[in-house]
Amino acid sequence: MTDVYKVRSIGQAPSAMRRAADALRRGGLVAFPTETVYGLGANALDPAAVARIFAAKGRPANNPLIVHVASVEQARELAAGWPKTAERLAARFWPGPLTLVLPKQPIVPELVTAGAATVGLRIPAHPIARALIEAAGVPIAAPSANRSNAISPTTAEHVLKSLGAEVDIVLDGGRTSGGLESTVLDLDSDPPRLLRPGLVGPAEIELWIGPIARTAPTPHDPPQPLASPGQLPRHYSPRAPMECCMGDGRARVETLARAGIHVGWLTLAVGDRDTLSAGGSAHNEGEEPPRDVTIVPMPAAPADYAAKLYAALHALDDAGIERIVVDMPPDTEPWLAIRDRLRRGSIG
Repeated sequence: MTDVYKVRSIGQAPSAMRRAADALRRGGLVAFPTETVYGLGANALDPAAVARIFAAKGRPANNPLIVHVASVEQARELAAGWPKTAERLAARFWPGPLTLVLPKQPIVPELVTAGAATVGLRIPAHPIARALIEAAGVPIAAPSANRSNAISPTTAEHVLKSLGAEVDIVLDGGRTSGGLESTVLDLDSDPPRLLRPGLVGPAEIELWIGPIARTAPTPHDPPQPLASPGQLPRHYSPRAPMECCMGDGRARVETLARAGIHVGWLTLAVGDRDTLSAGGSAHNEGEEPPRDVTIVPMPAAPADYAAKLYAALHALDDAGIERIVVDMPPDTEPWLAIRDRLRRGSIG
């Protein structure tokens, strides 16, 4: 059985935090909220505990994990080098959703890094996450708390639905605020290279360290280690096949609905609720309306869209949607991470 504790602040449920910290020290798995998504945590220095993460998620062994720490000092203990770029970025963006990839110390198990000589490090901004690391007294390796390639969880309910009894303890901190995974930046390359877009944009990073390479390396075939999480061509996928439309997806939605397919439509377009009836049907005058269209109006601001995206996809899966259509957001930098997740989560 998985123990679930509702913890809305650091001072609330101190016994739950102690149990979670004890579980980590004993080699257990603890799911906890961060400012991005929920993480599935284990003692990063315990190879057997880390192996449980890979087993629970069904995660490929060549896909490395991010290590969460409570302080810059703890990060430096795990990194074999700490360049000025790391110092500047940590001072500006930590705690926060930026992961820095650096050469690792031997103390970091190779299982964590998928055999690579580098490790991804970050200090999470969520107070419960930081309190858990401090209480456990060990760095925490933590990918998203879901089955490999599935939608990341933004609530404790999503964690339980995906992983169930694979987790020893879930700290329920409510819905996460950011909604997308951290930005990953490789500082072991020259120039530094963006490996995964996230909530910290490339332009923000370049203000502090100068130009970076914005194209991630092509993923290797297994068993070679990936440079970072989020490199798999298919990732962040709902159960229902998802397709992205360049522009307005209304015509595609209507075609699928007329074929008898229950469609979910994530749309940015203004006025869609006028052309699709309150019951979810879209039709032209004189035609039989198609059935089963569920419209999900998405926010026009990138940060609000990111916060809602995974929750919306989870809800469509729970509703038994058979196909998801997404109007692709603009091809601009504020939408970079969102477009990345939609592309990787779609069927092509």
